Order: sequence, then structure tokens, then C-alpha cells
Amino acid sequence: MLTTQQPIFRRFWHAVMPLSQLADGPQPFTLLGESIVLFLDEHGEPAALKDRCCHRTAKLSKGWCNKGRLQCGYHGWVYDRTGRVVEIPQYEEGRRILPDFKTPAYHCVARYGYAWVALEDPVADIPQIPEFEAPGWRTIFQFYERWETSPLRALENSFDNSHFSFVHRATFGVAAQPKPSKYELVENDTGFYAETVIDAANPPQYQRVSGVSDPITTRHMRNAYFQPFSRRLDIEYPGGVRHIIINCFTPVDDGSIQLCQWLFRNDTEEDCPAQLLIDFDEVITREDKDILESTDPDALVDVRRRGIEFSMDSDRPGMLIRKKLMALLAQHGEAEVHRGLPGVKIMLSREGAGPSCGAACDTGPTLTTTGATAEAA
Repeated sequence: MLTTQQPIFRRFWHAVMPLSQLADGPQPFTLLGESIVLFLDEHGEPAALKDRCCHRTAKLSKGWCNKGRLQCGYHGWVYDRTGRVVEIPQYEEGRRILPDFKTPAYHCVARYGYAWVALEDPVADIPQIPEFEAPGWRTIFQFYERWETSPLRALENSFDNSHFSFVHRATFGVAAQPKPSKYELVENDTGFYAETVIDAANPPQYQRVSGVSDPITTRHMRNAYFQPFSRRLDIEYPGGVRHIIINCFTPVDDGSIQLCQWLFRNDTEEDCPAQLLIDFDEVITREDKDILESTDPDALVDVRRRGIEFSMDSDRPGMLIRKKLMALLAQHGEAEVHRGLPGVKIMLSREGAGPSCGAACDTGPTLTTTGATAEAA
């Protein structure tokens, strides 16, 4: 699937950039092949516009913020968060600026320390993360980096127990147990919930992370998929320590994503320092990154296309992700667009118009899980 060529993904919220990065002025980003610029408005809220001045097409990200408005670095035209030109320095005072002097603006809100963007009117809300700023939980912003892979590859990998003994053999994988534990899967309106228990290597350097001292421990894994490209992994260790990872695999173009990863822990800095947790997950994440960047980002979605990729029993979560994505495409009158179609090429950037910026979204589905399990049909 070529992600940028499926219009429905423009109608979802995507985690785009930590709000802390916007303190230094406007920042460029590519979302679904669309060049956008983000900045903070006069109320300190994030805003997103097309990264193109309507005067002579200069990138607005080359400009700066002026009292919560974005000023082009070429001729100084000033834009508000709706994309309208509100000031032209070369005009005499009081001269009317035509209403069609504007650049497209996109839906943009702040949530969980990030700016989130939807390129068109969203069809779903931003999932809730109840642990964010909740008593008894600490938030650790772990990773914000570009990977040369696709959202589907990253998603299916995050539910794939069969690679632990191989990709993660140097960290938590147990080489003597290559057969994966079985997930109990429960489908829901926003994706699905998957629960299992695995054995995990627990050498001395990882024991502050797990909170237990056994050389082999267990991880009670409550994994959840949220359409289109997000997941929540709630790992509970035997001593009660919970290690909750939130991933947004934000599509940049047809060959790359922006990995956005939060970590929530129910222990303290004294129990396990944040930097140790970052270092622990970074080693594991690098193992995933290395193998995923060797795969074809044009991942098969429509499994009726035979002979392209083959699957095994433990691929059930990845196949269910495909089922959910196919249903989403069909619901909105789309079919999978892939490289094998006549005249189709992978797009590494795409210019296009977007809607005016909308209001903040309502609260949405919760990135949390329950203890119930059932076998999916």
C-alpha cells in the first residue's frame, strides 16, 4: 500500500511534532507527502499551514513568528492560523487585503505534549491516553525520529511475537524459545485488543527496568491497535511495574515514517531513572529499525493479491490489521493503491490543498485496555 495515495488517511489525526520544538519558531514537516509548516499562534496553540507563501511560493518555514502570526522570510507577508494574509508590509496603512490572499490551513491541536494534524476533516478523534499527567504515573518522551519504512510494517512488527528470539536475541529475546506465545484477540470499533504472556531475558543490567531479579521473567503484554497507525503496549512485570509504550507511526511519505513514542511508568525516578529507561528501549528499538528498514515499505494489504507475501499462524495480528485497513478503505470507496498498479509510482512528496483549520477535537477512544480476552473469529 502506498500510504500517501489513500485519501482516507488525510482524515485522521497524526502526531506530528513535540510542542517543545515550536518554541524556536516555525518548523517544517512532511505529512502524507504534504509539505506543511507548524508554529504557535498568539494563544500559544499550535497551527499548521501549507508550507508555501501565496505571493511567490517561498517556504513559510523559512520565516519567523511575529506576535503569534507567521511572517514569510521572502517579502514579509504575514499569515494568521487560518492561512489568511493579514499584513503586507509593502501596503500603505488601511489598504484592503483581498480575501483570496491565503494559503491552505489544516486542523491542528495540542495533545499529550505534541502537535497533532489532520489534513482534512477528521473522521475519528485523537485516542485518549489516561496516564498522561495522571497521579502515580510519569511521562517520558522517548523517541522522535524518522524511519525509512511504512506505518504498516512498523505496526505489524509491534504485534509480532515471532521475531523476538531473532531480532531481539541480544536483548530480551529467549533464543531457546523461538515458538511465539499465542495472542488472545478481541476486535473493536477502533481496532483490536491483543493479550499474551511471554518469557523475557532479564540480565542484571535490565533488572531495574523490570523491577525483578530473576534471570528469565515474564511480561504480561496487553497490546492494542488503533486505526490507522497507532498502538498501545502495556507491559506488566511480575512485581507490578508497568511499562506502557504509546507509538504513533506517522506517515511522512510512501517510504518513511516519523516514530513518535511515549513511555508511561508507575514507578519513580529513584526506582529506575528515566535515562536508563530511554537507553533500554533505544537498544530494542534500534534492533527493530535495522530490520524494518530492510523491508519493502509497499506492504501488502489486500491479501487477495496472491504470491507477494506469505504468512504463518503467528501473523494473525498483522493479518487483522490488514483486515481492518481493507474495511476502512472500502467504507470510504477506496481500494488498495500499490506499486504494481499500472502507472503508479511511489511518491516521496506531494503538494495538495487542504481545508481551513478546524476547532479542537472532542475526546475520543481511549488508549487503554481491559483484562477481558476472547478468540477472534
